Amino acid sequence: MSEQIEAGEQAVDRETPTPEAGARAAHSPVLRLIPWLLAAACFYSAYAKIASRASSEGVSAVEYIARFFADADWALWLMTMIPYSCVFFMIDAFAVTTVVRWFNAPVRYADILPVRASSYILAILNEQVGKGAMALYLKRRNGVPGWEVGSSMVLIAIAELYQLLSFSALGTVLNFDRIRQASSLPGALPLDLILPAVFGVAAVYAGVHLWFFAEGRTPRLAFLASLRERPVFLALRRARLRNYLIVIAIKAPNLVLAVVVYSISLSLFNVDVRFGELLAFLPVIFLAAAIPLPFHAGALVLWQVLFPDFPEVGIFSLVMHTFFVVFNAVIGLCFLPRANRELFG
Repeated sequence: MSEQIEAGEQAVDRETPTPEAGARAAHSPVLRLIPWLLAAACFYSAYAKIASRASSEGVSAVEYIARFFADADWALWLMTMIPYSCVFFMIDAFAVTTVVRWFNAPVRYADILPVRASSYILAILNEQVGKGAMALYLKRRNGVPGWEVGSSMVLIAIAELYQLLSFSALGTVLNFDRIRQASSLPGALPLDLILPAVFGVAAVYAGVHLWFFAEGRTPRLAFLASLRERPVFLALRRARLRNYLIVIAIKAPNLVLAVVVYSISLSLFNVDVRFGELLAFLPVIFLAAAIPLPFHAGALVLWQVLFPDFPEVGIFSLVMHTFFVVFNAVIGLCFLPRANRELFG
């Protein structure tokens, strides 16, 4: 399977070669090391907070974490997480099917399910490799160039990002005093300044993005005109505001369901967090998870910043994320034989 995927990726890469300078930058050992160093710093910060709380209760950090896990209702937690992962997959595949139908090929939902599920296996190691499997599938089945499929994945990623930004902005407005209080803690990030700045920049970019890719627009500068016409931006050139809004609406149930599932799961781990707080803060945490760090380490830190009374929620978030990723891969294994047949014959 790995050899076939590698051969497929090489076929897609040959279609639109990557510039040599970009390749050297992407494979620079220093650049690859930076995310891991930042992730290590996040884990150390989370551990320090847990160790401090454990010390105040007269136990070691290991005993504190073991007690946290021992008190959880694991059976009910699994009964909550498994259906959530399945529903997430079905909605995610439907969003991919919708966008591919718009901009690439007349595919069926049943055709996208196996390759989308199988891409979760590859995404454990690298999210981009998982998307590469989607590109390879549509190239072989429908003759769609790989970069054009990539453009649809870019559009979905933008819609997902702005979905989180929208919910995060609402949560920030409704709970700004809480965020300001969390920002004033020793060693905490100034989230009361960072978050409004992020929302402001995102709002400005949204306007620029829609203007730049508007139908019939040709930038005066040759460089910008050439950039706009690249195959990887095909879906962005064809998309209108309604397309982004439809994708956001399709994927919104996943975010709402995530709030419900996290609220139930926290109670099963004996962490007392109000549903309203979670509704406001979870999109902000997911926004931090979008930072390209290993193990979504940015989210781990933000959990502890927003809920300082419960330092163990950092471990909770790691357990939630790990199970979600692994179970999605299990779903992928169920569809893998069919995906192999359709990809490689």
